Amino acid sequence: MLTGLNVAVIGGDARQLEVIRKLTELDTKLFLIGFDQLDHGFTGATKVKMDEVPFQEIDAIILPIPGTNQEGIVETVFSNEEVILTEELINQTPSHCTIYSGISNAYLDNLVQSTNKKLVQLFKRDDVAIYNSIPTVEGTLMMVIQHTDITIHGSTVAVLGLGRVGMSVARTFSALGAKVKVGARDTADLARITEMGLEPFHIDHLEDKVTDIDVCINTIPAMIVTAKVISNMPAHTLIVDLASKPGGTDFRYAEKRGIKALLAPGLPGIVAPKTAGQIVANVLTQLLNELKIDGKGLSS
Repeated sequence: MLTGLNVAVIGGDARQLEVIRKLTELDTKLFLIGFDQLDHGFTGATKVKMDEVPFQEIDAIILPIPGTNQEGIVETVFSNEEVILTEELINQTPSHCTIYSGISNAYLDNLVQSTNKKLVQLFKRDDVAIYNSIPTVEGTLMMVIQHTDITIHGSTVAVLGLGRVGMSVARTFSALGAKVKVGARDTADLARITEMGLEPFHIDHLEDKVTDIDVCINTIPAMIVTAKVISNMPAHTLIVDLASKPGGTDFRYAEKRGIKALLAPGLPGIVAPKTAGQIVANVLTQLLNELKIDGKGLSS
């Protein structure tokens, strides 16, 4: 149980509802900011505005998966009010107050540094990323089926990157009968691709490896699918970019060439928000319990 913990949940989408549901079940005292248009009520959770939060009593702050933008604005799907996380507000919190976010950026990094707070990035955890790869793969399959006129079985698919998402994507498309080639840099990754029964290639040779593909799935958060690469693709190729914004594809050139290119970060929150929310909620429960056990999480 998380009785005695005061937690501010600031903004977010449908995934945050699972977090709120889980934490209220565990008797956490929640302050919900950016949920004024949400009809659903949660016992033990209070909808408030930013200036109504008793920050001096807050043990933890939970931000949406994207955290904030570069101006400190927090995404609020369930509110039209602009919510901004500022240094002034964070400075009001107790020294032990911990901030939880999916990812970070320069603004959030500077904020926690200037206020001497701890920031936990959930998506840097292997368990979260691996669990999230499941709805990501399902969403990718959906997009490929919707935007091509061929079966996955028998198609040629290039997967770029063998990280936690890339590995799941490559394995699944191969299991469905696609001819999968995977591009990576690390020699250990190239060995793993071979062990998986897939075709490995060094990412430096990408231009030569896309001449016969039907689908290109990028997971690398860097400009990797360049104009040169796209110019070597067949005209019917579909590009699905799973990397975080702005992706790793030259979308301008793809459009000019007439190749369909889709930027699709955050697929778990789109195709399976309940499951994606439960993944985050379970990990947050564990982290908040550790905070409480350490004796740092009880404001007094």
